[in-house]
Amino acid sequence: MPQNRRWLPLASTLLFLAGCGHSSPSPLAPPAAPPATFSAAAQPPVPPGVPTAEASGALPGTRTCVELNAAVSQASLMEPGVVDHIVAASSTADAPVADAARRLAAAYAKATTSKGTSQEPDAVAAVSAAAADMAGVCAESGLESAG
Repeated sequence: MPQNRRWLPLASTLLFLAGCGHSSPSPLAPPAAPPATFSAAAQPPVPPGVPTAEASGALPGTRTCVELNAAVSQASLMEPGVVDHIVAASSTADAPVADAARRLAAAYAKATTSKGTSQEPDAVAAVSAAAADMAGVCAESGLESAG
């Protein structure tokens, strides 16, 4: 188990730096409230180059953790639609994984609304922390394919 957590500080740092690396100002509209439930048809599109686990037929918890791992390893967590896709994949996962996905979504929503403000670095760091927490939940749930 200790080997699974060695990468968490590095991943958190990389996500923080990836989120802070965008210096071009772009006005953001406030995000719409996410629907209470997600269906497979309502999933947002995945950005190009972000692999999905849907084709493998993996169970939702595993699929969610694979989606998280792909986003972390590709430093794409702060790209629009990526967190939504992770949350959508968690809609039928077990409670710990689904709860961690909801915490990730809440942190991401706060980060997107704080873009361009003095709170942005802390909000992006909170997304990294939520992703690291979720990766830990995946590992503790025995979903080793997550990392």
